Amino acid sequence: MRNTKPQLSFGQIWNMCFGFLGIQFGFALQNANVSRIFQTLGADMEDVPGLWIAAPLTGLLVQPVIGYFSDRTWTRLGRRRPYFLWGAIFSTAALLVMPNSPELWIAAGTLWVLDASLNVSMEPFRAFVGDQLAPRQRPTGYAMQGFFIGVGSVVASALPFVLAKAGVANTAGPGEVPDTVRYAFYFGGTVLLCAVLWTVLRTREYPPEVLAGFDDAHPPGTLAVGDAPVPSAAGGVPWLLLGIAGVALVWVMEWDRMLLVLAGLPLAYGVLRQVAALGTRGMVAAIVGDLHAMPVTMRQLAVVQFFSWFGLFAMWIYTTAAVAQTHYGATDPQSAAYNEGANWVGVLFAAYNGFAALAAVAIPWMARRFGLRATHLVNLWLGAAGLVSVAFIRDPQWLLLSMAGVGFAWASILSLPYALLSDSLPAHKMGVYMGIFNFFIVIPQLVAVSTLGFLLGHVFGGAPMRVLMVGGVSLALAGLFALRVSRPLSERARIRGVTA
Repeated sequence: MRNTKPQLSFGQIWNMCFGFLGIQFGFALQNANVSRIFQTLGADMEDVPGLWIAAPLTGLLVQPVIGYFSDRTWTRLGRRRPYFLWGAIFSTAALLVMPNSPELWIAAGTLWVLDASLNVSMEPFRAFVGDQLAPRQRPTGYAMQGFFIGVGSVVASALPFVLAKAGVANTAGPGEVPDTVRYAFYFGGTVLLCAVLWTVLRTREYPPEVLAGFDDAHPPGTLAVGDAPVPSAAGGVPWLLLGIAGVALVWVMEWDRMLLVLAGLPLAYGVLRQVAALGTRGMVAAIVGDLHAMPVTMRQLAVVQFFSWFGLFAMWIYTTAAVAQTHYGATDPQSAAYNEGANWVGVLFAAYNGFAALAAVAIPWMARRFGLRATHLVNLWLGAAGLVSVAFIRDPQWLLLSMAGVGFAWASILSLPYALLSDSLPAHKMGVYMGIFNFFIVIPQLVAVSTLGFLLGHVFGGAPMRVLMVGGVSLALAGLFALRVSRPLSERARIRGVTA
């Protein structure tokens, strides 16, 4: 007899996803304002990507570890909810500290704490949907998360602009963050904590033994019991040699030191393989084993995620500088024109998140009508067109139209890859695999961090708008690779039912 998860009501899905409103409030304030804070505290534009390294690096380190432990956790609060709560508490504290940083290094350090804490909360939320919902409802669950991400980001991104219109000071002395940004961070910390508390207190979780008994607990082609075998240390040697050669080349040729981050990626993987081979039962060995044995669908999606998140990171880092320079004729972070442009970027980021909230309502219908892969392709191409168009629109008001395409892409990136992936993951490893999947989000960000500053200064002539165009091309490539992803089991079953 099939033991299928019961279908949850709209209200139950709402409650389990509501915490994402607060988490994205924190991410949106970070994405729209951190470059501004760094430049205000004296960072050069070419140095900004290096200061952003905290964001992808903490995700790379934190998410698989949190996924590993949350798979093995069971407390009075459940399996995933303890991580929601503690991540929210530390994120709130970081949001209160960051806009008051007296020095650049303090702001950069606070970004590490903020991003790590947000990742502690966010990673289990992805696994939470896989735990609680049957495969047929997962696209709706991830789309609901996308809706709350959109709503939270709209308000958070627009806050400095709204506060400035309300009369709050939008400029400050040298090395001081304007009150509009400070008050926005205070409000955001409060919203984050309250939203996550709502989900923690208004939801329940299946105990591990109940979860293991559902019919979607062990998809075909996955390991039903035990851990994946640990790959040999010998397989890591080529990666070690590649990384060492890259580091040496950057050092000898005296290239931009940020390229060391790029060289460090294969080096780090080679070291990880050696550490994993030393023990067959530890956390590192388990994560490396699962990484090596990842489902085929995850391997296919890795390429899609790489180009998607490279494009997004280019947008987050350089939109403020690009719009201020191109549309407001300003490069001085202390000038009124620059801060006016920076506030308008906040509005634009609010707009694309608002469009994402609307798209989140449409995406489940699109996915049922056209399939997950084709829907993702269309949305990514809309985002590519929107990002490239920023370079050709001269009236900043019309940039809102560009953000419509970006919003559809953003909503799709936040939902459809997870819907494509979740059907292929075993229930007892949902957390660790969602954490490993984050590798393919943060690795492109690390590549962006290590290369975009170099490209800006040595290839693009200091024009940040050209970086945005590269981001648009990257989104277009991601859409093409989406067609290579295997259809999920639930979609294949539906197609067979229609054609039978």
